[in-house]
Amino acid sequence: MENIVIHGTYFTSKNVNEVESHEDHLICIDRSGTITRTLSPVDAEYSQILNDARQAGRLIELKPNQYLLPGFIDLHVHAPQWPQAGLALELPLADWLNHYTFPLEAKFADSHYARRVYQDFVHQLLSHGTTTAMMFGTIHNDANVELARQSVTQGLRSFVGQVVMDNPEQTPDYYRNQSSVSALHATEQFIKEIFELAKKTSSTVVPVITPRFVPSCTDEALTGLGQLAKQYDLPVQSHLSESNWEHGYAIKRFGIHDTAVMDHFHLLTEKSVMAHGTQLTSDDLTTLRQRGTTIAHCPISNVYFGNGVLAVKKLLAYGNSVGLGSDISGGYSPSLYHNIRQAIKSSQMLTDGVDSSLATATRGVKDSRITMANAFYLATVGGAKALQLKVGKIAPGFQADFQIVNGHQPLMKLSIADVFQRLMYQTEQQDIQSVYVAGKRVYERE
Repeated sequence: MENIVIHGTYFTSKNVNEVESHEDHLICIDRSGTITRTLSPVDAEYSQILNDARQAGRLIELKPNQYLLPGFIDLHVHAPQWPQAGLALELPLADWLNHYTFPLEAKFADSHYARRVYQDFVHQLLSHGTTTAMMFGTIHNDANVELARQSVTQGLRSFVGQVVMDNPEQTPDYYRNQSSVSALHATEQFIKEIFELAKKTSSTVVPVITPRFVPSCTDEALTGLGQLAKQYDLPVQSHLSESNWEHGYAIKRFGIHDTAVMDHFHLLTEKSVMAHGTQLTSDDLTTLRQRGTTIAHCPISNVYFGNGVLAVKKLLAYGNSVGLGSDISGGYSPSLYHNIRQAIKSSQMLTDGVDSSLATATRGVKDSRITMANAFYLATVGGAKALQLKVGKIAPGFQADFQIVNGHQPLMKLSIADVFQRLMYQTEQQDIQSVYVAGKRVYERE
């Protein structure tokens, strides 16, 4: 029997290139928070189920200008950087890290400060339509556990990583693991605490192996993290060829690209998510594809720090796994709507090129533009596949992770396809009415 029934119009990805629209449908959800079936007005049971749900007070009726969308999946978030979102983005990446980011993250040694920041940040994610997030914490165990607790309390599906950064040549003395041994011990302790939290709460909260990136970690730390990922069968998250500086650092230190470095230490698996990748080569992409590793595209952040545009259309054509990330705070907004739009804009700039002194025919990378359907796929199905979750689609068998969005009043008659485009381009935080995770309401706009 259905626990709740939603009545209205919804949009969901059919595949990487197509979006399905279903008007005046019923979405039936059981007590476990799973979608059991969807019905159209021509289905035999439609009227009976609609009337029964209404009489039993189990019906969620969308208003004429409201629409149901899958909850978004953010594959790359630096949760402790939320207080500095939108600051100092004019600096080069290394300077931004050393002068702003590392001093801020060091403050999370104070668990009270961590609680205040994370309570607000988890709420912000949900209020922007994000229902699942893969997040970096800091090197502090207590603060990271607090991030996981806030996620559980507020209903966010979360993947939380205890950051490892033990290389004294690339990390400040006030904010680093004192040794690879202590870093690995702390990581294993964190894993056990999160397993216990997940068991007690029956929540989707997963520990993530998290080498910050190649410059921050010693060989010993990378070796140990690869072993922990295998021992506990856990996801891995890090950065990969984010910028000219990071890409060049790996070559200078190891003589190979950081994709090959991560692969050498067994950190590229089908559960790995590597952010950015603006400098990836065809050989790198082949390695990532063979390992089943997902690239988290962070289009806003890459404008500031990426030194290039990720060729998303090429990656999808090659068969690489790709999702979307906000990269708070390299990205200034937790809204995946903003990142969806930037992904499309950046792909158009890649197509056209940016140096008008060059001939038009040689200025850009031909046929690189992605569509709104592509970008929507990244934010939903792409992210879900990366995390191996049955979410990201509105279809039977999937978890009922939704957002109900208030559309802007049209001044002209729109097709249902036009409605979808307008929602994607115009939705802001204030337009998101409510958010559900596993059929439970976790956010309601006041």
